[in-house]
Order: sequence, then structure tokens, then C-alpha cells
Amino acid sequence: MINHPAADAPGAFVHPALFYRGQADYLAGVGGFVRAALTADEPVLVAVPGPQLDPLRESLGGDAAEVTWTDMRQTGRNPGRILATLQEFADRYPDRPARIVGEPIWAGRSQAEVLEATRHEALINTAFAGRPATILCPYDVLGLPAAVVKDARRTHPELREEGKVQISQDHVDAAVVSADCDHPLPEPDGAAPWFAYAHGELGEVRAHAEAWTRHTALSPARRSDLVLAVSEAAANSLAHGGGRGSLRLWNTAGGGPDGGPGVVAEIRDAGRLANPLAGRRRPALASVNGGRGLWMIHQLCDLVEIRASDSGLTLRLHMATS
Repeated sequence: MINHPAADAPGAFVHPALFYRGQADYLAGVGGFVRAALTADEPVLVAVPGPQLDPLRESLGGDAAEVTWTDMRQTGRNPGRILATLQEFADRYPDRPARIVGEPIWAGRSQAEVLEATRHEALINTAFAGRPATILCPYDVLGLPAAVVKDARRTHPELREEGKVQISQDHVDAAVVSADCDHPLPEPDGAAPWFAYAHGELGEVRAHAEAWTRHTALSPARRSDLVLAVSEAAANSLAHGGGRGSLRLWNTAGGGPDGGPGVVAEIRDAGRLANPLAGRRRPALASVNGGRGLWMIHQLCDLVEIRASDSGLTLRLHMATS
């Protein structure tokens, strides 16, 4: 039987990776975690890929009704949205420690999505530090690349495998993982030329993006979403990125979210991301400068790639056409 350190250390945050091999191992590990939480009268959120939801519900029987369920393929299509979902669930129970199952990486995720999901896994440790909660993250060691499992050892302080619990000797600070995720983005084929903008030219940015997206396969609603996301990114450039920036847009045949066709907008400026959690939590209504623009961008786009370097900040926004 697995010992659950969260029960031994009230008030502590526990973030284990569950390395599983096959469906039976998955159901035993995740199901045991959920049952332990319910026995302790702790609220439970299970956010896993859709195909795993029904088997888990069936394995839990009547206990499944006590669990909050969400399909991670929808909730976490853009990994930048996941953290807010987890935090908002925990916030509903300020006087009780929350138990959460979050599976942000599964076989078939694009390399770009995996990288941003890895960044998310590291930032969980920062966002939940000091609060009583346990977030269990399952990893399919038979179906995922070895590099993904290796990174899980770096982003999770605790590892659970074959019924045993151990401290990860490879765990590193979130800032280290985030820096490692900031390797250069690959250059696209056939990208449109850069469109430069400066103070007073936000309207021109929107007009440029609107005109360009009319010739894409995006639906009218999705075109509006992308134009709004581009506008928010450009506004951040003008307010926090040195007062100017550059935009380019292009179509992609196979490099969009989930490897499908899509449209990409890239914004570069001389800004800095002072708070790595910016945009990953819903801003308060009274917030004046709390990452509201980046929050909207994460909600609107299917994938947001963020790169910070000595020369500035790059946002690459993906929108699927199907």
C-alpha cells in the first residue's frame, strides 16, 4: 500500500508523479489516491484525458459521484490554462486540503504542447507552495518518450511507482525548468513578413491581423478570437515591452496544436516576464495590472508558447482550424 505523505504532514503541499505501466496499474494508483481522499473527507478533482474518465468512474463505483471530473483534453488543451483550473478548485475549499489528479501530458501531445505542459508542472510547485493540497500527476512510462518521464522527475519532488514512494533526487527549482524550456522556437516555413508597431498604433495591429486572417481557414468566431489575442499581446508590448513590438502570422499544415492544421501569430518585444505565473490565474475584477491580457490570451488560444531571453519576450499563439 502506498503511504500518502499529505496525511502525515498537515498543511504541506505534496506534488507526486505517478509512473504507471498499463491500465490496471493506472486504475490502482489513481483510484487508490482518490479513495484515500474520500475516506479523509477531502474534496477531489480528477482532470485526466477523456478516454480515462469512464474507466476511472467505473472502478470507483458509487464513490465516483463524490468526485469532480474534467476532461484534460479540453481543460488542458492549452497547458497555460490548467493551473487556473487547479487553483480555482482548491480555492473552493479554503478550510480543507484538496486532492487533485492532473494528467497534463499524454501520448500524442505535440512536442510544443509537451514543453509548455512541462513548464506548467514546474510552476505548480511555485503556485501551490505553502498551501495544504496534493496534486498527483500520472505518467504513462510505456507510452511516453523517455525524455518526458525524465522531466517528470525534475518537476515533481515525490515519485510513486509500483506501490512505493520516494523523494526525487532529480527535482530542481521551477526557475531552472522554466529556463530550460526557453530554448529557441523553430523558424516557420513561409511566414509572413514582420509587421512593426509602436505607441499609438494598436488599431493598425488589429487591422493588419483582421485583414490577414480573412484568408485563413479559421471560422469567423475563431478569427475574432485570434485578432483579440494578438491585440492583447500587442497592448502588452506597448505598455511593458519597450513601447514597440513586431508581429508576424502564418498558416501551418501540421505544426498546430495536436499536430493538426492551424494559424500562428508571433509577437516579439523587448519586455520581460517578471512573474512566471502571470496569466495562469484568473485576475481579480479589481486588478489593475495583474496579467489580465496574458490571461485572456491563454483562454482564447489553443496553445501559447512563451520564450524569455536577454533580447526580450516572444509569444507564439496557435489557433487550430479544425
